[in-house]
Amino acid sequence: MNELDRTALISGVAAAATVAASIWLGSQALTHFDPALVWYAIGSILAAFALGYRFAVWAQRPPSRLYFKRGLQLLFDRWRARRGNEAEMLKSASSRRRLPTPSASLTLGRAIATDFAAQKFIRRRSVYRWIMHLCLSGGCTLAFAITFPLVFGWVHFEPAAGNAEVYRVQLLGINAGAFDVHSVQGWVMFNLLNISAVLVMIGLVMAGIRRVVNAGERAMQSFAEDILPLLLIFAVTATGLMLTVSYKFMTGRGHSQMAAIHAASVIALLFYIPFGKLFHMFQRTCALCVSLYKAAGATGPRAHCRRCGEDYASAMQVNDLKQVLDELGFDYRFASPQGDAHYQDICPACRRRVLARNQGRLLGR
Repeated sequence: MNELDRTALISGVAAAATVAASIWLGSQALTHFDPALVWYAIGSILAAFALGYRFAVWAQRPPSRLYFKRGLQLLFDRWRARRGNEAEMLKSASSRRRLPTPSASLTLGRAIATDFAAQKFIRRRSVYRWIMHLCLSGGCTLAFAITFPLVFGWVHFEPAAGNAEVYRVQLLGINAGAFDVHSVQGWVMFNLLNISAVLVMIGLVMAGIRRVVNAGERAMQSFAEDILPLLLIFAVTATGLMLTVSYKFMTGRGHSQMAAIHAASVIALLFYIPFGKLFHMFQRTCALCVSLYKAAGATGPRAHCRRCGEDYASAMQVNDLKQVLDELGFDYRFASPQGDAHYQDICPACRRRVLARNQGRLLGR
């Protein structure tokens, strides 16, 4: 633990090099790179290194490593199986029956739409939390999608020839369209960051209210994991809105000072992401593997409880869980009249019954 993880170090360097190369290539050898944004670019490169390092360390842990390994295995297995089914169906021109299982790409697409975009797993818990997360994730995603291409020089605007009120959008050196600065499209283009900031502010207010009012949250929350990320996001959002207020309503007064504060808050947020609660945005990629895992488990062999005989999980999931527990140093094996057994061979309902029975024995009942 006193040495740097070599695999994670290589991953961090690769991530930082990728961001640096994308800035160089996307801005056409820094031709369209704005020197005023150099600190944002440097902060992004350093944050990419930290994120690549942390993600590699997390991905090497036994549970996450198994999920990724199994997810990739299932992805290719189902792809090969589907290709084989399609070949058999093509041989039989009269066969018009549908494939027995959905494609891996369809399964992944549904997971991205439901878990990443719509976040239905949160809606099932609480509609309030669902709206709060949609505002925060949607606003932040929109802001990142606008800010990074502008900072990296991938997107820039040029006045049209003969008409300074018409801007041409250049994306990676390719003409991506034009708009009039007085049109609705122009207003939207110039205020997309403000729109994203308003969405984020709504989510922050809802999150702040929940942190103050909800007794369960107050009992479990900590400053570093729950309050600090909200403060950092608020600092970025508020200072970004103040930049707009400065040049639109205050004739630019205090703009340079506010720009420096905004840059510092953005860089602080980028450095916090790999090491704080916001890292869960990247841990959610494991949910894609879980979607394939669940689909394969629903159609594959099942595990039956050694105590009651009921079907309670997929055999693949139970066997993988046993492997992870062994790697983590937890031995849940025990002797039974039928031979050696494992605690994971018992269904959750029977585990509760066994626990209650053993507690009763200890109490003399």
